[in-house]
Amino acid sequence: MPPRLDKALALAVPEDLALSRSRLQALIVAGAVRRAGVVLTNRSDRVAPGDILEITLPPPEPTDAQPEAIPLEIIYEDDGLIVVDKPVGMVVHPAPGAPSGTLVNALLHHCGDGLKGIGGSGRPGIVHRIDKETSGLLVVAKTDRVHQGLSEQFAAHSVDRMYQALLWGRPAASDPRLAGTPGVSFEPGQVVCIDRPIGRHPADRKKMAVRSDGRRAVTRLAVAEGFGPRSAPVTRVECRLETGRTHQIRVHCASIGHPILGDPTYGSGRKVPNWAAGPVAEALATLSGQALHAAHLGFFHPERQIMMQFSSNPPESFNDLLTALHDFADSRTDGPKGLNGV
Repeated sequence: MPPRLDKALALAVPEDLALSRSRLQALIVAGAVRRAGVVLTNRSDRVAPGDILEITLPPPEPTDAQPEAIPLEIIYEDDGLIVVDKPVGMVVHPAPGAPSGTLVNALLHHCGDGLKGIGGSGRPGIVHRIDKETSGLLVVAKTDRVHQGLSEQFAAHSVDRMYQALLWGRPAASDPRLAGTPGVSFEPGQVVCIDRPIGRHPADRKKMAVRSDGRRAVTRLAVAEGFGPRSAPVTRVECRLETGRTHQIRVHCASIGHPILGDPTYGSGRKVPNWAAGPVAEALATLSGQALHAAHLGFFHPERQIMMQFSSNPPESFNDLLTALHDFADSRTDGPKGLNGV
């Protein structure tokens, strides 16, 4: 644990609370942080391993977001929560540059005033997020009890989340470069474990990066199938999150030299290989967002007291790209197809 109070809190608080370091510093000055009942008001106060720090957050302000009649693909809904399949291009909650047209605006219209105030100003009901250009499953709380229960599960990393992704290259234990990458290990079943801390990019605050002073982040990539020649393959992987940092899968994949297809932020430096000309290149050009889809979500329902599991198929443009890749693999005559042909 860092010795400075503000730095220690920045690393310790659950990321889904969205408490920036500047926000934490303001809470410290306001007397909202205690240690053993004693208020700490200096961000430079020293802390030690084992210290228990308590933060008293002010009551949530009413959200400024307005209801908007935006269609939602609802997978499940009851009195306590709602599971939606978010499309590519939709922002989860209002933010600078996206004041409307978000999932929150759509939820406020669908759920009514009862959602306001659940989870804080601007983010009613939201307990986790996926990127604007990523599609897939999200669970949203409709009551304070469910919000607290789900938030605790995300903080404890007990929520089961699996993403489908298409990567440039082939992450494999046989790759000596990857085997020598710090924080990368290999598990049975062709699983690559990436345990590399993530923090804000030092030069671009809109991006994240692997950095030694970041928060611990763990992603597991299970290789599912591969396409293309050995020299420049594409691989479909199933990604499971142990932690939930901003842009985690995208940053981790790019950091090991295997960025996600279509990722404009972390994969823009990759050129389409010659073998991908034709249908594959056309499908890639029309891909909506990046080839990353939140395909599975499992959690314990705080009110019904049961485990719930949900699955979602990738969007049409993602499937079109997969079809083009499969067609290319089926057309090859120079060796085995699919995973063994990579």
